[in-house]
Amino acid sequence: MQSKRMGEVMAQQNFSYYNVTKFDTIKEMLDIAVKEAGDRIAFKYKSDGGIVEVTYADFTRQISWLGSALTEMGFGDRHIACIGSNSYKWVLSYLTVLKSAGVFIPIDKELPPEDIFHIINESEAGIVFHTMAHEELFMNNQDKLPNVKFFIGFDLADDNGNFLSFDRLVEHGKNLDSTQYDAMESDPNELKLLVYTSGTTGIAKGVMLSEHNLVSSVYYGLQVSTVYDSCLSVLPYHHTYESVSGILVSLHHHATICINDSLTAVLKNLQLFKPSYIYLVPAFVEVFYKRILKNIEESGRKNIFAKMVSLSNGSRKIGIDLRKKLFRSIHEAFGGRLRKIVCGGAPIRPEIGKFFDDIGISLINGYGITECSPLVCANHDQFNDYNTAGIKLPCIEWRIDSPNEEGIGEICVKGDVVMLGYYKQPEKTAEVLIDGWFFTGDYGFINEKQQLVITGRKKNIIVLSNGKNIYPEEIEGYIQAIDYVTEVIVRGLQDEKGYESALMAEVFLSEGKNAGEALKDIKKVLYDLPPYKQIAKVVIRELEFDKTTSKKIKR
Repeated sequence: MQSKRMGEVMAQQNFSYYNVTKFDTIKEMLDIAVKEAGDRIAFKYKSDGGIVEVTYADFTRQISWLGSALTEMGFGDRHIACIGSNSYKWVLSYLTVLKSAGVFIPIDKELPPEDIFHIINESEAGIVFHTMAHEELFMNNQDKLPNVKFFIGFDLADDNGNFLSFDRLVEHGKNLDSTQYDAMESDPNELKLLVYTSGTTGIAKGVMLSEHNLVSSVYYGLQVSTVYDSCLSVLPYHHTYESVSGILVSLHHHATICINDSLTAVLKNLQLFKPSYIYLVPAFVEVFYKRILKNIEESGRKNIFAKMVSLSNGSRKIGIDLRKKLFRSIHEAFGGRLRKIVCGGAPIRPEIGKFFDDIGISLINGYGITECSPLVCANHDQFNDYNTAGIKLPCIEWRIDSPNEEGIGEICVKGDVVMLGYYKQPEKTAEVLIDGWFFTGDYGFINEKQQLVITGRKKNIIVLSNGKNIYPEEIEGYIQAIDYVTEVIVRGLQDEKGYESALMAEVFLSEGKNAGEALKDIKKVLYDLPPYKQIAKVVIRELEFDKTTSKKIKR
């Protein structure tokens, strides 16, 4: 089994990599976009006056205006931070700094003040772009941010000392000569994007990504998994999943990026903007899946739906695709044009992948980590196996370190997307970067088709007293399939001697069920798993689990 999973030669498959225009810098990427699609809409977003549309030509002009203003202020090659909700101004600031000789530092808006101060100070940011939500915090704590010369407010109407209006700054840049900014260059192998991972004050690690890292992620990522003409941009921009795999990929494909203004408005905005693709995390997809199933059941159409799926899948075998017609009402709920959901951040349950395939929407799972810019692998549209995280980017090598008898071990990556290291933390860097190999901390195996299967996080592994290694994420995936289970964590259950000899599940439920009922249903969904993977005890929570700012449950 191990030799199959670790095989070096990819089995002959029915797909080829997508053709992608080569580019070496963000500046070149933007130049290509204007040349090939200058009049195309780059962004759509809601404002008080309706929907604003910005063409690629207008977007790059505004980048030059803002860049010229920053250059005149002496910040064309400096570290610049940004904090706030997703917005067009956030993206404009981001691309302006990426195109300059400077370094961009996105900051999670959900962090507590002390963490925000720590990141701004450690990253040596001289300017901070911000929304109104953080204006008072910065105004009252300038003494804690001695290196920041200017705070640029997206919502400020007028300048106020070293608090500057974003709109006025862009307007000022219109009248400046952009030659100096437009001619800026930086070493593509030096720091360009500094992204801080989750952590408490003083512990968060700054992941150093170069321009070459970002370019490689976009160029090779699009070869593996393409996108279409428009997306709804939902996930937080301070995460590389959306800011690189979402925004930069969409820009290089010359797609239209429709900016979602609120998580509660995602379904409304799907119908408003009618995108053809969207990037989501599994928790979002799970909500869509359960909502659709609930609607089918409540309408009394469960048997009819099953027959339609059977008819559709039978027709597909002879080359007739009826999914858009048979499941029109579901497609219309997503805007009517949605072709693809790209899902990352955690493995998806196979039955969800099958469900979306059955109704005619591709659910493409991938795997990434911030330290890899972030994309490592993704399923190809013509070679999609929702039991896996897909095939690797052509620019990387990967291997499984110290695999066990099942071929499972730590996933290691080497190549063009691997980070430079952790900012000002050489010891931490040395722990995970060894001879060019990045040790991800994630466990999995590579199957005979050279697709990656994730089994769980190294730090989450439960070692039972009988020596068996348990990956709780696997069992949690089964339990999550129970319709009334909203959240679940599987833990080791200690016996009277203090050894972890069995498993327990802690669950948060959407409706009134007792522990006995939940345990009965859990035993049903785990029936086919071996005895050591069974749940011996269920604890029902009254409140949801505490979560990180990226909405992952804190274990």
